[in-house]
Amino acid sequence: MTPAAVILTVAVYIAVLFVVAYLSGRKADNAGFFTGNRRTPWYMAALAMIGAAISGVTFISVPGSVAADSFSYMQMVLGFTVGQMVVAFVLIPLFYKMKVVSLYEYLDDRFGVGSHRTGAWFFFISKSLGAALRVYVVCAVMQLLVFDHYGLPFWVNMAVTMFFVWLYTQQGGVKSLIWTDTLKTFCLVASLVLSIVFIMRGLGLSFSDTVREVSASPMSRIFFFDDPASDRYFWKMFAAGIVLLVAMTGLDQDMMQRNLSCATPRDSQKNIVLTAVSQIFVIFLFLVLGVLLYLYMERSGLTPPAKSDQVFSLVAVEGGLPLIVGILFVVGLISGAVVGSVVGMVADPLKDKQSKALKKGTTKAFKTLGSVIDTIIDSN
Repeated sequence: MTPAAVILTVAVYIAVLFVVAYLSGRKADNAGFFTGNRRTPWYMAALAMIGAAISGVTFISVPGSVAADSFSYMQMVLGFTVGQMVVAFVLIPLFYKMKVVSLYEYLDDRFGVGSHRTGAWFFFISKSLGAALRVYVVCAVMQLLVFDHYGLPFWVNMAVTMFFVWLYTQQGGVKSLIWTDTLKTFCLVASLVLSIVFIMRGLGLSFSDTVREVSASPMSRIFFFDDPASDRYFWKMFAAGIVLLVAMTGLDQDMMQRNLSCATPRDSQKNIVLTAVSQIFVIFLFLVLGVLLYLYMERSGLTPPAKSDQVFSLVAVEGGLPLIVGILFVVGLISGAVVGSVVGMVADPLKDKQSKALKKGTTKAFKTLGSVIDTIIDSN
């Protein structure tokens, strides 16, 4: 994949993102700034949450991790699922009952203004560091694919990237967050699934062959109960998953504002349940992709890179696969790095006119799914 192809791919994606941000962010007002007037359909919030939970770091690191850690990450994902239930059925009713705009209002009411300010500052600092890491990972890859080719230093790479991030925050980044996160989800998942399909073709595997190869690989082991001292020990990862999810989603202003943009607590709970289930499948696909990447390197004679984070980029860009695989890698990577300003990480409503066409085709199906989730919730 040539640097020109990478630049064209990034330019097209950014153009689409800006169009979506502009169209959905026009006439944004303060009423919808923090909770989106609580009118976001629960299924749109769920789609946005899936993309919000996946970063460029996930996109390149999780597939590469299977050589050292197998599928042990799924143990933590199971903990994430339990944590999602804690958020849905403990925190959501509390936050809706209190009608909070900022989660840190609860700290103010319960412990005083000092606690409120401390929590808010930790949010700003943690989100700034997290956003910086996501941007750095993408810039590191773009340096290898594009900027080194033209002899440009890393600071130019960073300056260009941050310029586009700044432009994004000016184009209704707050008001349009649900729409742009949904676009991000679509691009990430489509890139993931299609990358798996093309690598399967490159290996000459059918679906059944792929299932057999992945299942037979020692890298596909999920559960580790044998060594309590190991970092991969089940109960360590499971418990860590619960705590991390509650802390990083349930007590995080960025993530929870998407949940709180739903009309009712029940809608928010349905959103969280669907997000939890979807997350299991998406992370599992990332791990399957990792096994296929290592199989492809082994059978095509590619030398494994020094860092596992470089496995996906090596196979996608230099592995002799069709150009589309490289394009999908770049799209997924850039989608996982989309960040707004820390202040702009808030939820957004879907205006009636803008969502009318979407709702016509999808509302009936999602109502059926919502009924099923309602039944599951009520049975518990």
